[in-house]
Amino acid sequence: MRDSCLKAGRARLPALLLCAGLAAGSPAFAVDQARLEVLDADGERLVSVPMPEGEGWCLEWNHSVEGFPVLDCYRHREGRMVLERSHLPDFAAGLDHIPGRGRQVSDGEGGYWIEAIDEPVPGNAYRLRVGALRVDHRLVIDGTRVSLSGLAENRRVTIRLTLPAASPD
Repeated sequence: MRDSCLKAGRARLPALLLCAGLAAGSPAFAVDQARLEVLDADGERLVSVPMPEGEGWCLEWNHSVEGFPVLDCYRHREGRMVLERSHLPDFAAGLDHIPGRGRQVSDGEGGYWIEAIDEPVPGNAYRLRVGALRVDHRLVIDGTRVSLSGLAENRRVTIRLTLPAASPD
Protein backbone atom coordinates (compact mmCIF):
# COMPACT_ATOMS: atom_id res chain seq x y z
CA MET A 1 0.00 0.00 0.00
CA ARG A 2 1.48 3.33 -1.06
CA ASP A 3 2.23 5.76 1.80
CA SER A 4 1.25 3.12 4.35
CA CYS A 5 -0.46 4.24 7.51
CA LEU A 6 1.78 2.15 9.74
CA LYS A 7 5.41 1.18 9.78
CA ALA A 8 5.84 -2.33 8.37
CA GLY A 9 6.07 -4.95 11.08
CA ARG A 10 4.23 -2.83 13.68
CA ALA A 11 0.77 -2.76 12.18
CA ARG A 12 -2.00 -2.72 14.74
CA LEU A 13 -5.61 -3.27 13.71
CA PRO A 14 -7.07 -0.15 15.43
CA ALA A 15 -4.56 2.15 13.77
CA LEU A 16 -5.12 0.49 10.40
CA LEU A 17 -8.87 0.84 10.81
CA LEU A 18 -8.43 4.50 11.75
CA CYS A 19 -6.42 5.17 8.62
CA ALA A 20 -8.87 3.29 6.42
CA GLY A 21 -11.93 4.81 8.08
CA LEU A 22 -10.75 8.40 7.86
CA ALA A 23 -9.75 7.93 4.25
CA ALA A 24 -13.13 6.60 3.12
CA GLY A 25 -14.74 8.90 0.60
CA SER A 26 -11.58 10.91 -0.04
CA PRO A 27 -8.37 10.39 -1.98
CA ALA A 28 -6.90 8.21 0.75
CA PHE A 29 -3.21 8.65 0.25
CA ALA A 30 -2.87 11.71 -1.94
CA VAL A 31 0.43 13.46 -1.31
CA ASP A 32 -1.06 16.92 -1.85
CA GLN A 33 -3.02 17.08 1.40
CA ALA A 34 -2.18 17.92 4.98
CA ARG A 35 -1.60 14.93 7.24
CA LEU A 36 -1.32 14.22 10.94
CA GLU A 37 1.66 11.93 11.43
CA VAL A 38 3.33 10.14 14.30
CA LEU A 39 6.98 9.28 13.71
CA ASP A 40 9.24 7.08 15.80
CA ALA A 41 12.71 8.21 16.91
CA ASP A 42 14.17 6.96 13.60
CA GLY A 43 11.69 9.02 11.58
CA GLU A 44 9.61 6.01 10.53
CA ARG A 45 5.90 6.71 10.19
CA LEU A 46 3.74 4.90 12.74
CA VAL A 47 0.50 6.73 11.91
CA SER A 48 -0.42 8.97 8.99
CA VAL A 49 -3.95 10.25 8.43
CA PRO A 50 -5.44 13.03 6.32
CA MET A 51 -5.98 16.22 8.32
CA PRO A 52 -7.73 18.80 6.14
CA GLU A 53 -7.96 22.46 7.10
CA GLY A 54 -10.43 22.93 9.94
CA GLU A 55 -10.35 19.31 11.14
CA GLY A 56 -9.18 18.37 14.62
CA TRP A 57 -7.91 15.60 16.88
CA CYS A 58 -7.10 15.01 20.53
CA LEU A 59 -4.28 13.37 22.41
CA GLU A 60 -5.81 11.43 25.31
CA TRP A 61 -4.03 9.66 28.15
CA ASN A 62 -4.74 8.29 31.61
CA HIS A 63 -3.48 10.46 34.46
CA SER A 64 -0.48 8.70 35.98
CA VAL A 65 -1.76 8.99 39.57
CA GLU A 66 -5.56 9.13 39.38
CA GLY A 67 -5.99 7.05 36.20
CA PHE A 68 -8.75 9.15 34.63
CA PRO A 69 -8.52 10.35 31.01
CA VAL A 70 -7.04 13.76 30.20
CA LEU A 71 -7.39 15.38 26.75
CA ASP A 72 -5.45 17.98 24.77
CA CYS A 73 -7.35 18.88 21.60
CA TYR A 74 -5.80 20.37 18.47
CA ARG A 75 -7.04 21.71 15.15
CA HIS A 76 -5.50 22.29 11.73
CA ARG A 77 -6.10 26.03 11.41
CA GLU A 78 -4.66 27.99 8.48
CA GLY A 79 -1.73 25.61 8.06
CA ARG A 80 -0.90 25.52 11.78
CA MET A 81 -1.28 22.90 14.50
CA VAL A 82 -3.17 24.79 17.19
CA LEU A 83 -3.87 23.62 20.75
CA GLU A 84 -7.50 24.68 21.18
CA ARG A 85 -8.60 23.20 24.48
CA SER A 86 -7.92 20.67 27.23
CA HIS A 87 -10.19 18.52 29.36
CA LEU A 88 -9.25 17.81 32.96
CA PRO A 89 -11.68 15.72 35.01
CA ASP A 90 -10.19 16.79 38.34
CA PHE A 91 -7.69 19.12 39.98
CA ALA A 92 -5.29 16.19 40.51
CA ALA A 93 -1.52 16.47 40.70
CA GLY A 94 -0.22 18.62 37.87
CA LEU A 95 -3.66 19.51 36.53
CA ASP A 96 -4.67 23.08 36.92
CA HIS A 97 -5.64 26.10 34.89
CA ILE A 98 -3.02 28.77 34.31
CA PRO A 99 -4.67 32.22 34.49
CA GLY A 100 -4.44 34.06 31.17
CA ARG A 101 -4.19 30.81 29.18
CA GLY A 102 -7.72 30.14 27.96
CA ARG A 103 -10.76 30.13 30.17
CA GLN A 104 -11.88 27.43 32.57
CA VAL A 105 -15.47 26.14 32.26
CA SER A 106 -17.21 23.30 34.05
CA ASP A 107 -17.81 20.08 32.14
CA GLY A 108 -20.93 19.51 34.27
CA GLU A 109 -19.47 16.30 35.72
CA GLY A 110 -17.03 17.63 38.30
CA GLY A 111 -14.20 18.29 35.85
CA TYR A 112 -13.49 21.19 33.57
CA TRP A 113 -12.49 22.27 30.09
CA ILE A 114 -9.92 24.93 29.43
CA GLU A 115 -11.38 26.54 26.32
CA ALA A 116 -9.91 29.09 23.90
CA ILE A 117 -6.27 28.23 24.58
CA ASP A 118 -5.57 28.82 20.86
CA GLU A 119 -1.79 28.29 21.02
CA PRO A 120 0.00 27.43 17.77
CA VAL A 121 2.47 24.58 18.25
CA PRO A 122 5.95 25.79 17.18
CA GLY A 123 7.03 24.08 13.97
CA ASN A 124 3.71 22.17 13.79
CA ALA A 125 5.29 19.33 15.79
CA TYR A 126 6.17 18.20 19.27
CA ARG A 127 7.95 15.28 20.87
CA LEU A 128 6.23 12.96 23.27
CA ARG A 129 7.61 10.22 25.47
CA VAL A 130 4.79 7.70 25.03
CA GLY A 131 3.69 6.16 28.30
CA ALA A 132 3.21 2.54 29.26
CA LEU A 133 -0.08 0.83 28.47
CA ARG A 134 -1.34 1.88 31.93
CA VAL A 135 -1.10 5.52 30.78
CA ASP A 136 -2.13 4.59 27.22
CA HIS A 137 -1.42 7.70 25.17
CA ARG A 138 -3.86 7.64 22.28
CA LEU A 139 -4.94 9.74 19.33
CA VAL A 140 -8.67 10.43 19.11
CA ILE A 141 -9.90 11.35 15.64
CA ASP A 142 -13.59 11.36 14.77
CA GLY A 143 -14.31 9.23 17.86
CA THR A 144 -11.78 6.55 16.86
CA ARG A 145 -8.87 5.88 19.23
CA VAL A 146 -5.40 4.69 18.23
CA SER A 147 -3.15 3.62 21.09
CA LEU A 148 0.27 5.19 20.69
CA SER A 149 1.32 3.16 23.73
CA GLY A 150 0.43 0.04 21.75
CA LEU A 151 2.69 1.23 18.92
CA ALA A 152 5.59 2.84 20.81
CA GLU A 153 5.33 2.13 24.54
CA ASN A 154 8.01 3.95 26.58
CA ARG A 155 9.60 5.45 23.45
CA ARG A 156 9.91 8.93 22.01
CA VAL A 157 7.71 9.91 19.07
CA THR A 158 7.09 13.10 17.14
CA ILE A 159 3.52 14.16 16.48
CA ARG A 160 3.36 16.57 13.55
CA LEU A 161 1.07 18.22 11.06
CA THR A 162 2.58 18.08 7.59
CA LEU A 163 1.40 20.37 4.84
CA PRO A 164 1.39 19.74 1.10
CA ALA A 165 4.35 21.10 -0.81
CA ALA A 166 3.63 24.45 -2.42
CA SER A 167 3.08 24.10 -6.13
CA PRO A 168 5.43 26.18 -8.31
CA ASP A 169 3.78 29.15 -10.02
